[in-house]
Amino acid sequence: MCAGAMALGLAAPATADSQPLGRATLTGFASLPALTFVPGSEPSGSLLGTEPVNGVTPPFPGQPVQGFSGIARRHDGTFDVLSDNGYGNQGNSADFLLRVHRIKPDFAGKSVKVLGGFNLTDPRGFVPFPLTRQDRTLTGADFDVESIVRLVDGTYWIGDEFGPFLLHFDRKGRLMEAPIALPGVMAPENPALNGGTPNLAGSKGFEGMARSVDGRRLYPLLEGTVTGDPAGTLRMSEFDLRKGAYTGRRWTYRLEDPSHAIGDAIAVDEHRFLVIERDNLQGDEARFKRVYLADLRDRDRDGALDKTLVADLLDLADPRGLGGAPGTFRFPFQTIEDVVILDDRTLGVLDDNNFPFSSGRTPGRPDDNEFITVRLTRGLQADPRVYR
Repeated sequence: MCAGAMALGLAAPATADSQPLGRATLTGFASLPALTFVPGSEPSGSLLGTEPVNGVTPPFPGQPVQGFSGIARRHDGTFDVLSDNGYGNQGNSADFLLRVHRIKPDFAGKSVKVLGGFNLTDPRGFVPFPLTRQDRTLTGADFDVESIVRLVDGTYWIGDEFGPFLLHFDRKGRLMEAPIALPGVMAPENPALNGGTPNLAGSKGFEGMARSVDGRRLYPLLEGTVTGDPAGTLRMSEFDLRKGAYTGRRWTYRLEDPSHAIGDAIAVDEHRFLVIERDNLQGDEARFKRVYLADLRDRDRDGALDKTLVADLLDLADPRGLGGAPGTFRFPFQTIEDVVILDDRTLGVLDDNNFPFSSGRTPGRPDDNEFITVRLTRGLQADPRVYR
């Protein structure tokens, strides 16, 4: 822990809030078919070859509406969702246009409507390194965008994994300033590496990012462990939006197993965050897909944040059979990368379907983008600004 984090004080004593919550319940299910494309968009997937993948053959006729790796609530029943870098890595995603989609779930009809969206661009030339396209529309070969925060002024902060960088866009998706690097951390894809040695694994940058409830700070959370840090520990940093700079304060989130990854992070109040933690398995093999509550004031002896289990996404009660037959509902996707607080006891959770590669719901078939709501056994006592 850095001095700033240590200055927060000793770990708080255990309370009722530190006890695991009971079995959560599925209260809503909606799905967007995997084969959904942006109307009138450019073809994509030309670098994937021509062999079928889970029954679909690339290249594709348009830009798939897929890979929901971040979510921002708009407080009108709609959500902004972020597609990630495209087809899994920098080398095969140059024709995937980075995009924010606006969606509206219809839980009565079990469907998700795509209401529009916008591509991410850099028309003013803030990116200091060469981009894939001359028109400066950003692609999955330029950035791996994984987390999104929407401010009250309508602008967006997006977390990238290739730098890792923080990216600031206006309400139309136009970059507003140069990418902001995380001091002391470089992934292999970072263009400033210049033959140096990275200290973060590829695409292990800002998978999660929370905004403070007062709107003044960001808390980006790495997906991977920085070289030299204990195995399975992830750095959460603090970024001051008014100063446009990192504060130097840092905390540590410890994975239950070093092979796990985080999927998203969101603020609950001034001190607490929800974090999705998952294994890398899917379908019947999936064993670990959970939502934890982490408190900046509550740390174990090694300085890592203590965690409280909030929901096991592989063991949700489904008495009404909203997700199939009544009984137990599983959310068995390889990557689950979106959590949003809908009210003090209800979470929204979405998968990243890694189109066309993931097939956690039905073997041999590309996963849909699913949006579920989950009712907790007790309230989070969240700051009302989080969901109002």
